[in-house]
Amino acid sequence: MSKIFKNLIPYWRWIILIFVFLIAQAYCDLALPAYTSDIIDVGIQDHGIEHVLPKEITSEDYQMAQTFMLSDEKEKFTDCYEAEDASKSDDGVAKYKLTADSDTLDKLDEELLVPLVMAYQAFQSGEQMDVDASAIPQGVALDDNMIKQIRSKVQDKIDAVGSSTLKSMGVTFATKCDENAGIDVDANQVAYLWKAGAKMAAFAAIMLIAACVVGFAASKVGAAVGRDLREKTFSKVVGFSNAEINKFSTASLITRSTNDIQQIQMVTTMMLRMVLYAPIVGIGGIIKVAQTKSGMEWVIAIAVAAIMVFIFTLVGIAMPKFKIMQSLVDKVNLVSREILTGLSVIRAFGREKEEEKRFDEANRELTRTQLFTNRVMTFMMPGMSMIMYCITLGIVWVAAGRIDNGSMQVGTMTAFITYAMMIVMSFLMLSAMSIMLPRAGVAAERIDEVIRTNSTVNDPKEPVTEADHRGVIRFNHVDFRYPGAKEDVLSDIDFVAEPGKTTAIIGSTGCGKSTLVNLIPRFYDVTGGSIELDGHDIRDYTLSELRESIGFVPQKGILFSGTIASNLRFGKADASDEQIKKAADIAQASEFIETKNDRYESSIAQGGSNVSGGQKQRLAIARAIAKDPHIYVFDDSFSALDMKTDARLRAALAEVTEKASVIIVAQRISTIIHADQILVLDDGKIVGKGTHEELLKNCDVYMQIAQSQLSARELGLDDKAAETATDKAADNVTKTATDTSAVSGLDNEKEGM
Repeated sequence: MSKIFKNLIPYWRWIILIFVFLIAQAYCDLALPAYTSDIIDVGIQDHGIEHVLPKEITSEDYQMAQTFMLSDEKEKFTDCYEAEDASKSDDGVAKYKLTADSDTLDKLDEELLVPLVMAYQAFQSGEQMDVDASAIPQGVALDDNMIKQIRSKVQDKIDAVGSSTLKSMGVTFATKCDENAGIDVDANQVAYLWKAGAKMAAFAAIMLIAACVVGFAASKVGAAVGRDLREKTFSKVVGFSNAEINKFSTASLITRSTNDIQQIQMVTTMMLRMVLYAPIVGIGGIIKVAQTKSGMEWVIAIAVAAIMVFIFTLVGIAMPKFKIMQSLVDKVNLVSREILTGLSVIRAFGREKEEEKRFDEANRELTRTQLFTNRVMTFMMPGMSMIMYCITLGIVWVAAGRIDNGSMQVGTMTAFITYAMMIVMSFLMLSAMSIMLPRAGVAAERIDEVIRTNSTVNDPKEPVTEADHRGVIRFNHVDFRYPGAKEDVLSDIDFVAEPGKTTAIIGSTGCGKSTLVNLIPRFYDVTGGSIELDGHDIRDYTLSELRESIGFVPQKGILFSGTIASNLRFGKADASDEQIKKAADIAQASEFIETKNDRYESSIAQGGSNVSGGQKQRLAIARAIAKDPHIYVFDDSFSALDMKTDARLRAALAEVTEKASVIIVAQRISTIIHADQILVLDDGKIVGKGTHEELLKNCDVYMQIAQSQLSARELGLDDKAAETATDKAADNVTKTATDTSAVSGLDNEKEGM
């Protein structure tokens, strides 16, 4: 999880902004149930009267209200009122007007509730609370002792009534006094409801604004995190050598750069929106529940415990499957990419059904895993809904008894249910994220693995610079072994490629020809010996400077989506139209380019799928020529060309490579017959070095290759020499087979031992 959170560090200012607005949203969200409760309890049941002290009271009611008050209570009561001039009142009745602030009234609601209710019950209500006003001596002021005795007699009755009912009785007293003083109670009730509704609307509007700001900021941060990860991953992958590419596989790198980053981006957005909000609402809801003083907090505790057990059970069952899901996505991508890339071959061999089965197997394996996790998670919402309904039912069941005995009001129960749902929903949000976070954590680990992987081919700390490269390439007893391999692919490779000369490399399939030329631009680094460019080890140059000197044409011609011109300028962005046209002429590509309507502006599809193999190869060669490098490397780049085009291309190429070193890997003798130096590779070793004529005389492997492609007359051999060469080649083949059998027998003997 830490790998997900560390991506948020650069955006801490946005996170603070989100946190502030989430607090504002949560505050408004938590305030609404309280207003709903007030509308029910105060606005509807209590006629909009919030306190037990009347707003205005006649002098008669003023005196009556103090009947059962102790001395200090009377003092507090009288301090809250200010006498009005009777002559200024509409009805000429002497009145007292309430002047106390809201905080004072909140305190007096509890302190003066009992004496006010006793006075109301004794003098105005038909209901008696063991207090008979007629029993009070006329004209005799009750002292504190007498009042205490009277109040002690009715204390049990007061306790039995319940605090909620007692408060309602006090409000009824205040309502009666307001009516006696000429106040329009109904108008006050409507005004209170409008005021409370306006406050709720204002809070809802603030919630809307806060939610919009949080949603925008969370989406922005999530998108920025995704962008940063894509940039880091892509820049890292671009810097990988072939060893790292092979380690991860192309399909896996694509999945990590797309699906995995998308997972993190989505989780980041939801995390900022939900994970931060859920604790705020949950803690706030618990505080609000405690403030209701309903005594039903234990219901919430049971509900939370049930939720946690339920969630942990589901997560424990599904989590192992989540962890392997990403690798299965990799597998599906790998199979899909392989099938789509080789679709023409699949069709040619009629393998559609078999490949469909192979894809279906990978797809079904992923589907089974997803179905398992989805089926487990389908219990989440029904289970949570059941728990929520049970909580609601439990709250109503318990609250009904409390409402009946007068210790709770209906609005309080409604608010309690709402707060309970908020607490449950906060845990539900956290549980949903607890399912998504581990999967995103796996994705983050996979991405971090790519970012943490350092390329084995890097720039030197103190690179050398060459003002003017000549293009001399020297292999000094080079050995190379692929990462993880047990044996060398190349052994003791030693030769020099000089400017103005062509060095050709030929040999049987799998002998290491492509591997050798891949070492020149440092797609891999040598594991033994060294390669020098102009007297310096190529590892002492920066990769950009080294590769700037090389025009590389790979074995498989690769073109990029765009135009023919953009592909020819790939190695030299500032190449003029004349330069790219000249390069196309040399590569024998002009003849098909000129037949197109848009010529050099003709579009090239992704991978060059809209041109033939030979056209693709010629454009790749033209691209290298347009770069005008010091070293040309052609890795079997003439294989798709016919003999006539091949000959014309090599003749034209000789004119532009007079000052450059040319290294050609080829399978055809005709392509390299005029090379200044030919290297014959066999099993990763140079078994022959020289010109065509020299190798015919002293290299049996080269002779075998030559005789398999050219006639004796083409090779300049008479019949007797040809027969001798053929016999010698046959003897070599027999000897090789015998040696192989001997080695095989020795291996079998070792296995038997």
